[in-house]
Amino acid sequence: MALDRFGRSISYLRISLTDHCNLRCVYCMPEDMTFRPSPELMQDDEVLFFVRLFAGLGFHKFRLTGGEPTVRAHIVDLVRGIANTPGVRSVSMTTNGVLLSRLARPLAEAGLQRVNVSVDTLDPEKFRRLTRWGKVEDVWEGILAAEQAGLTPVKINAVVVRGYNEQDVISLAVLTRNHPWQVRFIEMMPFAGATDLQRNQVVTAEEMLARIEGHLGPLELVNNGHLDGETRLFHVPGAQGNVGFISSVTQPFCAQCNRARLTADGRLRLCLLREKEVDLLTPLRAGASQAELRDFILEGIWYKPWGHGLADGLVPLNRVMSEIGG
Repeated sequence: MALDRFGRSISYLRISLTDHCNLRCVYCMPEDMTFRPSPELMQDDEVLFFVRLFAGLGFHKFRLTGGEPTVRAHIVDLVRGIANTPGVRSVSMTTNGVLLSRLARPLAEAGLQRVNVSVDTLDPEKFRRLTRWGKVEDVWEGILAAEQAGLTPVKINAVVVRGYNEQDVISLAVLTRNHPWQVRFIEMMPFAGATDLQRNQVVTAEEMLARIEGHLGPLELVNNGHLDGETRLFHVPGAQGNVGFISSVTQPFCAQCNRARLTADGRLRLCLLREKEVDLLTPLRAGASQAELRDFILEGIWYKPWGHGLADGLVPLNRVMSEIGG
């Protein structure tokens, strides 16, 4: 079991499979983003080695992220290898959904259990403005394919950006009336690359909730307000699904954090919004033993920070969002 010095049991690893992406969302990266060359990133055998290593330390929940994980070569085979690793109980993925229409079923057959799909607006023009390159129709087809393939419950992630899509929380929330989905609204977090936008155009969860209730009426609090992971859930009366809010900026949930992140270049990141990382890939390639790497991980986890420092003006600037995986 991996414990930190605050007594939290860390059992959830988010693995960034690549920093590459087929979209260029305004809050994530510049349009002319330069990605790392593939040899600098973890190779398939290295990803599987780390999954076995972390699973041996009690990590049982794994989420695959990017960049965009579906653009990685051999993604179906990689998912199959992860899902078949002893100790792995849960394998899920966060994706922009663009390629899901053809990948959802093969991924499900390989052992993927659930997907979170990023959809910030249902309006085609706004979607194009936010993603710069994307078509919302492709994502919608991907969501339906994921549902048909059994990658459920489908969760929709929407980052809300003032001046772009704050009005669209209503149409997204309405999706839960006819679909058993969880639509989750995320407060925008500041990182390198688009920091001014991320700081100055935040829409708070409180504002999102008020906007939705102003159009749909009072929402019902689910599970007495206890978080589902990082999400506080609400229910539109009569709806099949739920609406959720991830309030990382205004209502941090650090006390319940049970996660760590492995970046695409093989660094263990202890907090999404802190710069501290432990390089694991370099010693692996230099011939470090499994026992040595295990000690590096456990020591890093022990010093996992309590939480972020946004309230004190501390913004992580060593990576853009696509290099971490969210």
